[in-house]
Amino acid sequence: MVQVTVIDEAPRVVDGAVVDGRIVVTPTALPQALGWELKPEGICRDDVCVPVRDRDALFAGDGLDLAAVAGALGRAVEVDADAAVFAVALPAEARRQALDALTAPPFTLADLDGVPHELAEWRGRKRLLVAFASW
Repeated sequence: MVQVTVIDEAPRVVDGAVVDGRIVVTPTALPQALGWELKPEGICRDDVCVPVRDRDALFAGDGLDLAAVAGALGRAVEVDADAAVFAVALPAEARRQALDALTAPPFTLADLDGVPHELAEWRGRKRLLVAFASW
């Protein structure tokens, strides 16, 4: 097992594993990782269930492939298996609403000293967010 950082509405760390470049968690860890759980009727949160046509496609070995689960929920992901980091986008409708409103969704990022800051802290002030990826 490794500590996996899941970046969703708020970052959190869960127990997981890296299997063939995929980040996997046990079915019991899925609610902590993504806020959804696997049930016989599909992937569920509260009273909402998303049916899954091919349940076996969600698994990598004995664990649930987080990217496959997020894909079944219609959410885009980015996986860095070497760093055990899994980032999942907001649902498509929330992204569309944010684009229409020209507003960024709320998020929290750490500064260079590791101090977390929320986007709302800078409301009304201009800031530049630089994102970089080595690939």
